[in-house]
Amino acid sequence: MSEKAPGWKEIPIGGLIIHAGNSFEYETGDWRAERPVLDKEKCIDCLQCWIYCPDGSILVEDEKMAGFDYKHCKGCGICAHLCPVKAIEMISEEEISGVPVDEWGVKKPSPESKESEVK
Repeated sequence: MSEKAPGWKEIPIGGLIIHAGNSFEYETGDWRAERPVLDKEKCIDCLQCWIYCPDGSILVEDEKMAGFDYKHCKGCGICAHLCPVKAIEMISEEEISGVPVDEWGVKKPSPESKESEVK
């Protein structure tokens, strides 16, 4: 038997939205045609992406953008559109295998950028 939904007496005053829609109850990332990829070298950690993400899929650690929760990201592209420094790029799911990214969608530094840091 399923758990009973909270009644009006159990809901916080002011109508707080405890969870964004059904985005945490169901893994909805499989719907995506494109996925966001973060270029950490460009990111200024303004967190505009986090504020406007309708799915709560932006991961933040120590008040800095850490990556994406791909289990819940539907690939709407709002984060990429709003990014003031264009640090987020939307990449087709079909083309993502050719892009070096970690499990959180953060682009791995290119060998050229590592060489320039050493010099």
